[in-house]
Amino acid sequence: MAVAAQDRDGISAPQQNQSVGWALASLSLATLLSSLGTSIASVGLPSLMQTFGASFQAVQWVVLAYLLAITTLIVSAGRLADMFGRRPLLLGGIALFTAASVLCGLAPTLSLLIAARTVQGLGAALMMALTLAFVAETVSKERTGSAMGLLGAMSAIGTTLGPSLGGLLIAGLGWRAIFLVNVPLGLLTFALAWRALPARNKNAQAVKGKFDTMGTALLAMTLAAYALAMTLGWGHFGALNIGLLAATALGIGLFAVAQKRVRNPLVQLASFRDPQLSASLVMSLIVATVMMATLVVAPFYLSRGLGLDAAMVGVVLSTGPLVSTLSALLAGRLSDRFGAHRMMVAGLASLTAGTLLLSLALTRLGIASYVVPITVTCFGYALFQTANNAAVMTGVGTGERGVISGLLNLSRNLGLITGASLMGAIFAVASAGAREGTGQDVLSAAAAARGMQVTFETATALALVALLLALFSLRFASRPQPGIA
Repeated sequence: MAVAAQDRDGISAPQQNQSVGWALASLSLATLLSSLGTSIASVGLPSLMQTFGASFQAVQWVVLAYLLAITTLIVSAGRLADMFGRRPLLLGGIALFTAASVLCGLAPTLSLLIAARTVQGLGAALMMALTLAFVAETVSKERTGSAMGLLGAMSAIGTTLGPSLGGLLIAGLGWRAIFLVNVPLGLLTFALAWRALPARNKNAQAVKGKFDTMGTALLAMTLAAYALAMTLGWGHFGALNIGLLAATALGIGLFAVAQKRVRNPLVQLASFRDPQLSASLVMSLIVATVMMATLVVAPFYLSRGLGLDAAMVGVVLSTGPLVSTLSALLAGRLSDRFGAHRMMVAGLASLTAGTLLLSLALTRLGIASYVVPITVTCFGYALFQTANNAAVMTGVGTGERGVISGLLNLSRNLGLITGASLMGAIFAVASAGAREGTGQDVLSAAAAARGMQVTFETATALALVALLLALFSLRFASRPQPGIA
């Protein structure tokens, strides 16, 4: 008599697959929410300036407050989840994000809106830190790459959808709608997560000990100092930026000392002795820095270098996120089939080739001079990101998944912040140099092309560094381990 296959807990295989499917659906929506929260707000800045009669420097904190909250709290969020359980923390993060979205939409003043965005960022930090950890817990190792690819695709969809959806909502319903749209999505995500996400495994042990309050405060202040140093002045470094970088260096030293002395540290510094983990975190930071150049520099190249109007610039810019979305799903399957470390190398090779093509900035080729290289670049990015996440999360013990997931997201966020400042400054200097002696105060086509070339020459050099690290990681992963036949 044929009997449905049962696992050790008496759950049939079809039931297990259905449960995993619902869990992935809730994690995908959480990923979409957090990325949408980042991208949709920027399109509303002009409306906020007009509504509140504020300067751009003031309204930019609507975006910065969200990013700073995520950056400073994401590692702590992962640690709390390892200690007290991922399900309640993720549900709390979704609820906090949704409630803060209501407050954002109803905020009567700019100050209250910025405060609500900070709270929203805290909810996003919980969601971002725990989605990767939950994938490693709910999906078999053989399917981890595909699951990571799905989350990568949802993140890219959120990034792509934000500006266009935000523009439509502002045009039809006003700026408040770009925050209130998160409310029904948040409620749906909460309902799915409540239904599908598993409670802590009975055999799993919670991380023991007290929460490292001192380490959390030091890390938060250090990361905030770095983020502010990279964002204030938009690439024009002054005394304040230098002072904040000095505070960052001091904070890193104090944090390291504190982690060695406390019994239950926020971050196990010994984890960084693992060369593969350290290499993965550094590669993630470098790649995010490189990819930020496409967001900071490309609009100037397309509008000034190629002479495209605003509508066409928006259409062409959507090429990159669209390629990333479509590639992420394929990247997951390739990672499962050929191995995460091999796909990391392949992804970074494609990324390097794409940035090299972008550095040529052949304006005579028109739109193709951007679309073809960005397609190669974004395919490589999607392949690397998926494979890197899969490689790290499958090699981490249950008790550290939350904090390692937080570190992965932290490295990416720091890369985005660094890229926005560094690549923007390189473009500004290179394009200004091309204008010297021409008497032009506006950015000419030649200056935009020169800025593009220099910026992506730098990006190519950084991508090569990441590729060398990936080759090192692949060689280390292929080395026979002691004691293993």
